[in-house]
Amino acid sequence: MPSPFSLPLHALRLAGKCALPLIMWFSVGEAVRFGLMYAGTEIAYGDLRQVRLVATMTFLTLVVMTSMAVTTGMLYSLRGALWEIRARQADGEADERFWKAMDRVAPTFAAIYMTWSFHREDAREFVQLDFFHNIDQVAADAFQGVKSVVGRGLVDLDWRVSLGAMAVAFALKLFFAKMVEKGTGKFAGIAAAFSEFAFVFYGLNATVAVADARSEWMEHRSVVSTTGEVWSQAKETVPGWEAVWGAVGEIWPFIVDAVVMPLTWLTVAILVFGAFADDTRTMLRGTRFERGVDRLESSHDLTQKSFDRVTGGFQERWVPLANSLRLTLKGGAALFGMMCLSYVALHVGAEYALRGVRTLVGSGTPWYWLLIGPPIEMVKELVVTVLTMALMAATFDLAATRARLSGQAVSA
Repeated sequence: MPSPFSLPLHALRLAGKCALPLIMWFSVGEAVRFGLMYAGTEIAYGDLRQVRLVATMTFLTLVVMTSMAVTTGMLYSLRGALWEIRARQADGEADERFWKAMDRVAPTFAAIYMTWSFHREDAREFVQLDFFHNIDQVAADAFQGVKSVVGRGLVDLDWRVSLGAMAVAFALKLFFAKMVEKGTGKFAGIAAAFSEFAFVFYGLNATVAVADARSEWMEHRSVVSTTGEVWSQAKETVPGWEAVWGAVGEIWPFIVDAVVMPLTWLTVAILVFGAFADDTRTMLRGTRFERGVDRLESSHDLTQKSFDRVTGGFQERWVPLANSLRLTLKGGAALFGMMCLSYVALHVGAEYALRGVRTLVGSGTPWYWLLIGPPIEMVKELVVTVLTMALMAATFDLAATRARLSGQAVSA
């Protein structure tokens, strides 16, 4: 029975054993990602600007798809070194191909990526590259007193065009989602994820155009105004109200970074390694609540649709994480604690290491770190990403192995 406290060493073993494919996946992914972003900043300017902006949004969608492919590929390259996968192969289970694993991961990855707003970082980097790439145009526009459009490739798309593209993406999303449910289509999951990303990006652009009118309308609704008044009164009358909610607001970001984020990436790892973690039944299996799922599935179609509509946000955001937590806890609470502790130590340690490098190198030369900073930042991201993927794989391996050995011991 492997010890949960061996998690850091097991992760380092996996990273060392699979270092070459991990580095290659990351490096190729960064090159493709940069190429797509560069192309997106190039195509955004010229005649037929609205058509160009549609293409720009498509390039951003491809950037996110590249992140999905790289994450899946890095985890997939670790399969052969896992004890659990070797045990499955010894039992006669055939190893699956990469595209099959990616097709399974894609829909859940899209839901997780969007609900936890990971796409904001991609958009920020896209805008940043656009500014640096066209900084001479920004200066020229400022000199002429003209409002610059540099950096606005993701927000200047006309809302009517956005709605049209959004409708097309939504239709494709439904079509490919049905194919995923039926188990047909070789790349239906990947196509569904692409449609999901495109639908959200075009939808966000269309939402910006009507956000002001919508917020003004919402402020005058009786329920909203009444809720605001009750909340204000509670702040004034309930003792300690401000202190409690202030403390929660300060602590919550740390909980997200230390607990939710590792569980999120563990969810993706579980899907890559062949364990389904995206449905409610998996989370509730073996508990008394599973009967409720049976009754719901046998209920009227309208009831199911109403339930999905009410709980959709919960299911997309929390059910995969709850399944990951359940699998991790099967390996013991110590394993869960070690995973979170190792994840935090890795990311915090990387930031301190980067700060130490900057301090040791130093420079009095202007623009020095503008040139040398990106390569050093990339090396840091390489190390952190490789070790993070190895940590997620090691966590799955220990949890699955401990659960399997415990089950064999009980049955024997």
